[in-house]
Amino acid sequence: MNAIVLSILIMVTLSLMRVSVVFALIAAAVVGGLYAGLPAGEIVTAFNDGLGNGAPVALAYATLGAFAVMLSRSGITQRLSGRVIASFQGGAHSPTHARLVTWGLFVCLILAGFISGTLIPVHIAFIPILVPPLLLVMNHLDLDRRAVACAITFSITVMYMTTPIGFGVIFLNDILMANVNQAGEAAGLVVTRDMPPRAMLIPALGMCLGLLVAIFVSYRRKRAYQDQPLSSMEQIPAASALAPWQLGGIVLALVVALVVQVWSGSMIFGGLTGFALLSLCGIVHWNEQDTVFTQGMRLMAMVGFIMIAAAGFAGVMKATGEVPALVESSVTLIGDNRGLAALVMLLVGLFITMGIGSSFSTIPIIATLYVPMCLSFGFSPLATTALVGTAAALGDAGSPASDSTLGPTAGLNADGQHDHIWDTVVPTFLHFNLPLIAFGWLAAMTL
Repeated sequence: MNAIVLSILIMVTLSLMRVSVVFALIAAAVVGGLYAGLPAGEIVTAFNDGLGNGAPVALAYATLGAFAVMLSRSGITQRLSGRVIASFQGGAHSPTHARLVTWGLFVCLILAGFISGTLIPVHIAFIPILVPPLLLVMNHLDLDRRAVACAITFSITVMYMTTPIGFGVIFLNDILMANVNQAGEAAGLVVTRDMPPRAMLIPALGMCLGLLVAIFVSYRRKRAYQDQPLSSMEQIPAASALAPWQLGGIVLALVVALVVQVWSGSMIFGGLTGFALLSLCGIVHWNEQDTVFTQGMRLMAMVGFIMIAAAGFAGVMKATGEVPALVESSVTLIGDNRGLAALVMLLVGLFITMGIGSSFSTIPIIATLYVPMCLSFGFSPLATTALVGTAAALGDAGSPASDSTLGPTAGLNADGQHDHIWDTVVPTFLHFNLPLIAFGWLAAMTL
């Protein structure tokens, strides 16, 4: 068995057994490294080297968490949540009213996810701020939180896959297009900026189908929850009534944060700029700045630790040298079957991304291997781009170490009634990865 496949199976099995994701990643990395023949010293070195690659991501989430907390202190998220709660509690509690509130919740959360990856670049940091105040409404609606987890994961994933704005610019242009062009340069392959969004459109339709199945079929039945107190870190006091110039400052901070992030290519600088401008707006007293920043870091601490551990795991997997071996062993099974080649490449991408936990980090690993394979099988530039992009996106929605699953859990488990693995990871894996495989294969065969 390939060391990477063994490591992923161990990590997933331990996670399904409710073992800590951080421990599961470390244990899987050690076993996979030993199985591949690496000495213990090299495993430790590779893991430590990988930790450094995860530090920028963890710091980015910490700063975005601080930005989100500062934004919450303005009272914007509380007002939105309060209106929804008042609408439900003040209504007639009729089935029609409950359905309207339910669909309103889904629409608001999906739109918030769209905006968080494009116009207001806080990524998943908005979830622990916006979602916990809405849990009471979900409880009264008996709304299955697994459907909500699928909706949130969909909203923060499908946008970067298809829309070259915000994080989509990084994924589609800076990573996908750049790596495909680099890997195909010797063969004369050229992918232009308009091609990645078109190539990823069909796979994104698969995610749309998965979302509809999750909401209307899998989790449409009611599920009872108890009204439990939220964790202390979610109780963030809002500021009093804001002056018009402060509201203008908030809008300016959001715009400048987006511009800085796109200009610098760094979520860290974008988050810090937004935090600084909101501070100047006087939303909190100057002597509370450190408290707010620390609160934001605590908000995203678990996500950051898991992402750092995932980077260490990825470092060990790279050190084993088993990624090319995994692809080569797959080639021997393919023969000259073009359809089977596309399917195997997607499945291998699923295993790699589930271990790394990031589609952004997977593309540089698989592009150098996949692009020559695609060209040898006669896939077009669009089809090649779709295969590489979909193979990377696979697993992002269903990985225990992915921000696409950690984010929804951070919000939905604020009262301790939402399990990360069984209520977020497994539902998103089933409803998004399986359609992505089918529609990614369709894109590769038709484009």
